[in-house]
Amino acid sequence: MSESRHDRVFPRACALATAILLAGVAAPGSAQNRPPPASPAATYADFADLTEAASVVALVEVRDQAEVELERAPGLAPGHARLYLEARTLALLAGRSALGESLVYLVDVPLNAKGKAPKLKKQHFLVYAVPVAGRAGTLQLVDPSAQLPVTPENEQLARTVVAALAEPDAPPAVTGIRDVMSVPGNLAGESETQLFLDTKTGQPVSLSVVRRPGMDPTWGASWSEIVDQAARPPEQGTVAWYRLACFLPARLPSDAFLQQEAASRRQAETDYRYIVEQLGACPRTRA
Repeated sequence: MSESRHDRVFPRACALATAILLAGVAAPGSAQNRPPPASPAATYADFADLTEAASVVALVEVRDQAEVELERAPGLAPGHARLYLEARTLALLAGRSALGESLVYLVDVPLNAKGKAPKLKKQHFLVYAVPVAGRAGTLQLVDPSAQLPVTPENEQLARTVVAALAEPDAPPAVTGIRDVMSVPGNLAGESETQLFLDTKTGQPVSLSVVRRPGMDPTWGASWSEIVDQAARPPEQGTVAWYRLACFLPARLPSDAFLQQEAASRRQAETDYRYIVEQLGACPRTRA
């Protein structure tokens, strides 16, 4: 039987795209056939991390695939295969420019129970990527596995996160804690601690904890120049919560204290631990 044009062209295109995209792949790792355990569902933090890293977020349908040879797949994790995918754009969720209907990209996927690459044709995925300069329709995923299966829950959360991060007044990325101070009140057991944060944009952000005798402590975040005692804690599963729960340090930096009094420093540390406990963990399923 004669070789079809697709049989000739698709492997050559795969080899070319592999050479173009390998710059974004990590250092080589060992290979094995045992598939890894199934990944749990992605979290709000996973989607936010990917959205922040990507300039293109798209919903796609896989049209064709070819497995990349191991010698052309440096950095491939054990129990995975690297696939060259041809896909059709179904929707552009985020992007600074129009995206063509046809796309190609590389992705690392877990092997199935038989130690083989899964068949992805006709399946729908969310991809988080950057365009490859000078190669129209060629994407590079922000990490080798930045392709998530489309489920109603995944798609809704992806759209929610993209929209929230795109808001003009979205809370900025927190990069550290700049200043901390704690002052006692007029009554025994009364105090207020204020923390001033550094952000990527320079926008001021402050946290405050107020304690009054016989009452539970109250705390809040203010995303403006005004330190507002009426500020409330951010709701879990929001950008404000993500900025704090996922990026605040575990402990107060020693050079952030504006006071040298031991009692004030101890109170500030106690109140900071309270904030961290109230925010809760930042669950992620992705490295």
